[in-house]
Amino acid sequence: MKNISATLAIVWRIAAPYFRSEDKWVGRGLLAVVVAMELVLVAINVLLNQWQNRFYSALQAYDLPEFVKEVWIFLGLAFTFVALAVYKLYLNQWLQIRWRQWLTRHYLGEWLDGATHYRMQLKGDAADNPDQRITEDVKTFVEQTLSIGLGLLSSVVTLASFVVILWGLSYKAPLYIYGTDIVVPGFLVWCAVAYAIAGTALTHWIGAPLINLNFEQQRFEADFRFNLIRVRENSEQIALLKGESAERGRLLQRFGFVISNWYGIMSRTKRLTAFTASYGQAATIFPYVVVAPAYFAKRIQLGDMMQTGSAFGSVQDALSFFVTAYRSLAEWRSVIARLDGFEMSVKAAARGAAQEAVQEQAIDVAPAKGKAIAIEQLLVNLPNGTPLVAADGFTIQPSERVLVTGPSGSGKSTLFRAIAGVWPFGTGTIAIPAKSKLMMLPQRPYFPIGPLGDAVIYPAERGSIPPERIRDALIAVGMRRLADRLDEDGHWNRTLSLGEQQRLGLARALLHVPDYLFLDEATASLDEPSEDRLYRLLMEKLPQATIVSIGHRSTLDTFHTRKVALVADGEIHVLGKAGEPAREPTAAR
Repeated sequence: MKNISATLAIVWRIAAPYFRSEDKWVGRGLLAVVVAMELVLVAINVLLNQWQNRFYSALQAYDLPEFVKEVWIFLGLAFTFVALAVYKLYLNQWLQIRWRQWLTRHYLGEWLDGATHYRMQLKGDAADNPDQRITEDVKTFVEQTLSIGLGLLSSVVTLASFVVILWGLSYKAPLYIYGTDIVVPGFLVWCAVAYAIAGTALTHWIGAPLINLNFEQQRFEADFRFNLIRVRENSEQIALLKGESAERGRLLQRFGFVISNWYGIMSRTKRLTAFTASYGQAATIFPYVVVAPAYFAKRIQLGDMMQTGSAFGSVQDALSFFVTAYRSLAEWRSVIARLDGFEMSVKAAARGAAQEAVQEQAIDVAPAKGKAIAIEQLLVNLPNGTPLVAADGFTIQPSERVLVTGPSGSGKSTLFRAIAGVWPFGTGTIAIPAKSKLMMLPQRPYFPIGPLGDAVIYPAERGSIPPERIRDALIAVGMRRLADRLDEDGHWNRTLSLGEQQRLGLARALLHVPDYLFLDEATASLDEPSEDRLYRLLMEKLPQATIVSIGHRSTLDTFHTRKVALVADGEIHVLGKAGEPAREPTAAR
């Protein structure tokens, strides 16, 4: 019961926001109509049950007029049933797509809010493969929540309706044993209840492991698919390293987990299907066996017997809902667990819970009172809590050119991430001038798949920057051959060399005109003459911008007015204060 209560609480937390959203009236209306149709379908089943008594009684009595009349009644009920079933499915699917659309937007909004998606990766948390959770898991959750919810509602209403009928038939067809009528109030109902309880208990005992097996199957499938995508995205490096054999082995190992878990699902499903199929077949004949003594004793007519069998079957089906829907329930439960884990992970990353697990305080990125970036009592840590970079009293003045150097692994890029506000591990204050525009250019810039023009101006909206400016920027950074291909779709991170990607990254900076431009080895893949020309271009086109560079080439000294180094102090790398002379980095001890 605790598991059921906890599961329902999670379902409510995931499902309820849609029905309180801006689309609530459409969603509530569609749900109300679908529920109403489900109830009408149950009512038609009740009418068909009563029709069976009259129809078979007419056959037994050879009453042709009554037979013809009942045929017409059946046609009317059947037509209504089919029409309602068709439109119930149509409206159900309409509700599904609207609900899924809202949930997908909601999850994408939370996942891509600020740097939440990045912090989730830093945390190394259990919400693996968010792509699958936002696509397949959301789709399955919506479909199965409606299917299981409506199925449960139908079962409850069917049970309430047919229990009354079956209770009354228990008096018409009493328990008849060796020529003696034994009156047991509602004995047919108790037979159905006992049958269903036994079936439900055995089904759960056999099928319970399917919940975890389905959960693991979704995880293994997603992991295998993700690694296939990684091979595709890094095909050039794999080909150059001749790593096909290694990748094949890694992929087959992950696919082996898929196969092994699937065999577990097969074995458990075989046992569950064997029982549920036997249970269903036995349920077909069981009610007739129960009332057969009364029928052959001529206590009831054929119509009563057929109505009893139908009513018993309806009650038994309603009570056996968990038996027939167990596989769907197992899959649904695993999907709920995955979405719950995803929600918890997003919320934890959003509030910095991962960082709080390391220490009580966080890096505070706040608006500055002046016009300079000011760093006070900053300590940047690794995710495991190991101190990495320390800085105090360090400022970056407007229009200044600063070169940051230091040994590999000293935390230069991590310091940039902390200034950008996406690195949650550490303490101290970073004050950023209010309303200033910061831009970070990494060594490998990101370009979304799509038209080249959209990729270059990312994350700006299409049309926000005139095409003429984009062409001029491409020509300025030495990419004239792409200047007339702004509408061409492509996977630019794959089709362009890293040096060409870095040129496009600098074109992006020229178009966005940031107040503070941070270059994290953003020209490292260019030859020195090209790097020289592009830095001169930045100085010319962005004269008011503050430029902070990470680099190792001595030729960069020319373009910077101040050089600071991350130097070793135990295991902590210290950033020099403003005004200090340049210092050569020393090896970490």
